[in-house]
Amino acid sequence: MATTASSHSSGGTLTSGHKRVILASSLGTVFEWYDFFLYGSLAAIIAKQFFSGVNETTSFIFALLAFAAGFFVRPFGAAFFGSLGDRIGRKYTFLVTILIMGLSTFLVGVLPSYASIGFAAPVILIILRLAQGLAMGGEYGGAATYVAEHAPANKRGFYTSFIQCTATVGLFLSLTIILACRTLLGNETFEAWGWRIPFLVSIILLGVSVWIRMQLSESPLFQQMKSEGKGSKMPFRDSLKGGNLKLMLVVLLGATAGQAVIWYGGQFYALFFLTQALKVDATTGALLLAGALLIATPFFLFFGWLSDRIGRKVIVLGGCLLAAVLYMPLFKALTHYANPAIEEARTSAPVVIQADPETCSFQFDPVGKKSFTSSCDIVATALTKAGVPYSVKAAPPGTVAAVNVGSNQINAYEGGGLSKEESKARSDAFVSQLKGALTSAGYPEKADPARMNKPMLVAVLFVLALLVTMVYGPIAAWLVELFPTRIRYTSMSLPYHIGNGWFGGFLPTISFGLVAATGNMYYGLWYPIGISVMTLVLGMIFLRETKHVDITK
Repeated sequence: MATTASSHSSGGTLTSGHKRVILASSLGTVFEWYDFFLYGSLAAIIAKQFFSGVNETTSFIFALLAFAAGFFVRPFGAAFFGSLGDRIGRKYTFLVTILIMGLSTFLVGVLPSYASIGFAAPVILIILRLAQGLAMGGEYGGAATYVAEHAPANKRGFYTSFIQCTATVGLFLSLTIILACRTLLGNETFEAWGWRIPFLVSIILLGVSVWIRMQLSESPLFQQMKSEGKGSKMPFRDSLKGGNLKLMLVVLLGATAGQAVIWYGGQFYALFFLTQALKVDATTGALLLAGALLIATPFFLFFGWLSDRIGRKVIVLGGCLLAAVLYMPLFKALTHYANPAIEEARTSAPVVIQADPETCSFQFDPVGKKSFTSSCDIVATALTKAGVPYSVKAAPPGTVAAVNVGSNQINAYEGGGLSKEESKARSDAFVSQLKGALTSAGYPEKADPARMNKPMLVAVLFVLALLVTMVYGPIAAWLVELFPTRIRYTSMSLPYHIGNGWFGGFLPTISFGLVAATGNMYYGLWYPIGISVMTLVLGMIFLRETKHVDITK
């Protein structure tokens, strides 16, 4: 493709050259996000496959941490590949990132489980996740920069919003393939080995993406900059100088951090909340979210287009404000429409653990060696497995924990020092008694499809996804316009990937930990709400509007 600077300065028509640039960048990004979303969607199965050597709740937290590991290294990938992209070019850099990402994903599909190779399985899995995270750190900045540097100034928000669409398209594609495999194979077969298929078929997407990107020419602004000898020899170092470092910090806290938690809260955490907290069938939950995303996806383009007219800042920060105000009522609405029995039972027969707080670790074990034998943890583990929200009331030191289900009190037991047989007998008796009390109080084992209001669930999930489109649709154009060409790839990638990798990527782990520690099913929402408020305040004070600015400098 002979894409030249003239296409960059054209009057705003979406030419065949522009379409090809957008398609190539967007398809690659679809693939990248497909890989990441596969792991997030299958976290519960991956916990059983690769972390089965520890406590059940801890294994799930470990699976979420392995998911988060890929996000943790994204800023390092942004620094390395961003610097590479500012020195040797946008095209070749994001060609390398997609190869690393694709091969790492494929290898997850053939990796033996913990039962087959023991401790080596989670170690290799984490290494592959780290490779994916490094590659992802270089992908987004390259795609956004590449498209923006081809776009006319008055269409930059609209053009780059196609890339923003692809993240949700990647999630939608991963959910679709997972659902197809579940339906064709059945849940038992899918959880045994069928979960590998979505990872394996990614090799086809990799081949198509690489072939398309091989057809592209370099960004015209990068070519012009190189020909004039204005490039940076050390983009990473130059990005950290003076005012640019301050700007990156402000962009991180006043733009990308809030965007990230709304992105992951409105999609990943919403699905987790439906299936884990509300006990909605995994297939039903995925279909509901997929339906909402299908309706919401065009709004990425709408808000990108709107940002070309009224500005990027007002839309992104407006989304942060709405999320901070609406998250709590929206997630409570999910409970009301997905599993009203939980809502009713919590009101009529609240569950309260009475225990010595010093004996409660709430199923979290950072090193995977605790057996959770204290009476408090025995109760909390049973309630967590049952998906029942609870509160904790402090009891005098040394008190054996008890659980109140409404007016019904069940005494727990201390598990330390018991033989394996005795421990199992005590556990079975306690769980049976607890289950009877919960059933009598109306706590359901699963969400009842007959009481589920699916149209309203799709509507609530759509509102959550709409907030995602508000903060994400204009963000690429906003970031590109804030930084100069010679260090743009590096400078925009770093705050974006620290925001999305650390603030957003750790949201499932942090929020699940907050819920596990308190027993309050909504407590995890305070994390995205707090970050959204921080971004709103700092963004309003310190960041400027950028629409239609000259990015050739």
